[in-house]
Amino acid sequence: MTTSQANAPASVRLAAYAALVVSLVHIVFGAIVRITGSGMGCGDNWPKCYGRWFPPLERMDLIIEVFHRYLAITLFAAIAVLAVLAWRHRAHSAVGGKGGVWNAALLSVGLWFAPALFGAVTVFAGNPPWATVVHKALAATLLAMLAVATVRAGGLGGASIVSGSGSRKAIGGTTAAAVMALLVILLGGLTAKLPGAAVACAGFPLCGEGSTGGGAQHVQLTHRVLAYLLVLHLISLPFVFRKRGEPSPMITAAWVALGLGVLQIVWAGWMVTGGFPNVVRSLHQATGMFIWVTAFVMTYLARRAAGQVAQ
Repeated sequence: MTTSQANAPASVRLAAYAALVVSLVHIVFGAIVRITGSGMGCGDNWPKCYGRWFPPLERMDLIIEVFHRYLAITLFAAIAVLAVLAWRHRAHSAVGGKGGVWNAALLSVGLWFAPALFGAVTVFAGNPPWATVVHKALAATLLAMLAVATVRAGGLGGASIVSGSGSRKAIGGTTAAAVMALLVILLGGLTAKLPGAAVACAGFPLCGEGSTGGGAQHVQLTHRVLAYLLVLHLISLPFVFRKRGEPSPMITAAWVALGLGVLQIVWAGWMVTGGFPNVVRSLHQATGMFIWVTAFVMTYLARRAAGQVAQ
């Protein structure tokens, strides 16, 4: 497929980018909900907040929770626009067919309902840690599908990837990065919700003296060790890709992932040594989600370059 064929109409590509950005903002705001303890800000009411679509904004936990729900509605609208535009342009080679934007957009519509409905389960169950982890996994899956739609539309380096231009060896390294990134963010969500886990390790980079011990500490330490292994793995990828002559979008994604990984370590150290301020905790979780989507895009680009997925 040529570059012009790989590029979907500009309207479809912009809609895919918009839906991806809104999804990222929604997930980051979800982390703020967890960190500030605002998950029950609307009580056990869902989808309304204390019986109202627009409740009085009198408490900060209510404001945070209700705006998280408003963002979910905005995300649905963005995905719906993407799906409608993809349907209108389905005759285009980059939109219709097995490897086109239309299929990814349609799946994104379906995937929107999974975290949205599970959000109700989370509220009715009293916002337990396990429900938070499942909710985050579903949201990360939707984010990945929107990234697929964006790449298929020609964004995020998708337009310059030619089948056969990359090696199959890159698939293993990028997949390992994506899997580790997903595990790290899910463990991060569990750490943020499990009582005592966020502050279970008093030192950095390991737990150090004054740590609480017990199961909460094991969760925290496992989260850290996986994060360190992920960063060590990310350090090798841009150099290996350059040596092999992998496509430039993959090399760029590898450098971005590495930069985000280093930044994540900085946030983690600041968070622990600075007394766990909510702003830094939010930046920490947001960066983790950016690492996940970057690693996923890198994996998808590697598969396209190796001819493992439809162009």
